[in-house]
Amino acid sequence: MDAELVAYYRRRAREYEAIYAKPERQADLAVLRDRIPALMVGRRVLEEACGTGYWTECIAPRATGIVAVDLAEEAMAIARAKAYPPGRVHFETADAYALPATLGSFGGAFAGFWWSHVPRGRIAEFLDSLHARLDPGATVALLDNRYVEGSSTPIAGFDADGNTFQVRRMSDGTPVRVMKNFPSEEELRRDLSPRAAAIEYTALEYYWLVSYRLA
Repeated sequence: MDAELVAYYRRRAREYEAIYAKPERQADLAVLRDRIPALMVGRRVLEEACGTGYWTECIAPRATGIVAVDLAEEAMAIARAKAYPPGRVHFETADAYALPATLGSFGGAFAGFWWSHVPRGRIAEFLDSLHARLDPGATVALLDNRYVEGSSTPIAGFDADGNTFQVRRMSDGTPVRVMKNFPSEEELRRDLSPRAAAIEYTALEYYWLVSYRLA
């Protein structure tokens, strides 16, 4: 499943940021472009699954530095080509479930549109890997999609663990089956509460944002 997901985002790299152009989502995105960087002010930030660098570009002016990681080199090539404050952003190829100690330690972390791709059975593994790279009391922000009927790609199936799947189409019409979960606030709090303090959940029309402090 992980290999299929990486392959999908490698193929989709050049067209990925079209998702940010949807007119109906601009109000939500304006809120998030303000709120997410504000959570990372003055912190050295680890960005998981940075993709094409859309959020890297937003956070970099407010953070002291960012190490942005992903496994899809095609997407990171786009991210690397963007303009950032000099010396502020560094990119690394890394597995979210096995982040190397060589990345260093961080006072903040951000993951945009990654939680929904984490299988329910691997959430603890992902959080353990992430938190091992964070300083005590670090701030974490997680952003992802809410399911909105008529706007979101329809759910096309489930597996035995309750993970949900969509069938997405590439620009050439090729269908690709992608795991995409849409957790409730209660599910997020349940998964985070053993490890997190001061959990804050915000539901916008099309997105949810969770921030917390590492317990």
